[in-house]
Amino acid sequence: MATTINPLFSSIFHAFCLKNNLRFTISNTKILGYFEILQSYELSTTQWIAVFFAVFLLGLAKSGIKGIGIIIVVIMALVFGEKASTGILLSLLISADILAVIYYNRHARWQFIKNLMPWMVLGVLAGVWIGNDISEDLFKKMMAIIIIGSVLLMFYFENKKTITIPDNLWFSSSAGFLAGFSTMIGNLAGPISNIYFLAMRLPKNEFIGTAAWMFFIINIFKLPFHIFVWKTINKETLVLNSVMIPVLIIGFYLGIRIVKLISNINYRRFILIVTAIGGLILLFR
Repeated sequence: MATTINPLFSSIFHAFCLKNNLRFTISNTKILGYFEILQSYELSTTQWIAVFFAVFLLGLAKSGIKGIGIIIVVIMALVFGEKASTGILLSLLISADILAVIYYNRHARWQFIKNLMPWMVLGVLAGVWIGNDISEDLFKKMMAIIIIGSVLLMFYFENKKTITIPDNLWFSSSAGFLAGFSTMIGNLAGPISNIYFLAMRLPKNEFIGTAAWMFFIINIFKLPFHIFVWKTINKETLVLNSVMIPVLIIGFYLGIRIVKLISNINYRRFILIVTAIGGLILLFR
């Protein structure tokens, strides 16, 4: 780990201590260790801005503004690398999930969670197993094709005058498995679950509340695999997460205000359009 402290962090720390007449030994100070961990990531100012912007978008996404998850994944992957970013992002996802389930708890439709969850668990386990072998670039391109294809199908369903909701086993099982697999590999389950819940024609708040509980459960299930198998979550990543939490909270509560202004019809169209854009970003990244 790097031992050189960023001048900005060092100046802030020394000013704080002088103001409060504190005497300390630099090498034994816990606060200094905290700054050392942050400095060890060696992020530029531009990268810090990009990361905070991604975390702000995550807050918006978990408040109910769906479809922007791919943009968040892309930013974090560009800054931290594909696999490392999944662990850093997972801890933030769980923090945001807690906010979402508290706020939208009463709107959850447990029937749909029960339909998807067993297949999502199988998808996660498959992702853990082959996550170190599959080419991440190839997987992202495959996922982008699936996402864009699904969006095209949903545009088709949206414009049909008579709709038969696909409530059979193959639809829920395939959606659940793909969502579980993609959330383990790259936290990319959002677009697939969006397509599923849109097909179920859930109203806006029930859509958000059901997705909130589903992702909270599956993200907790993923946690041990990231800690003990992939080792993408550790003390250093949690320290990094801690400086992002305030931005996450701001994004979440601002997002709640925005969601209240969006009608059910416009909300569905917004999700489809942004999800399609996210798929294109993933494909050509």
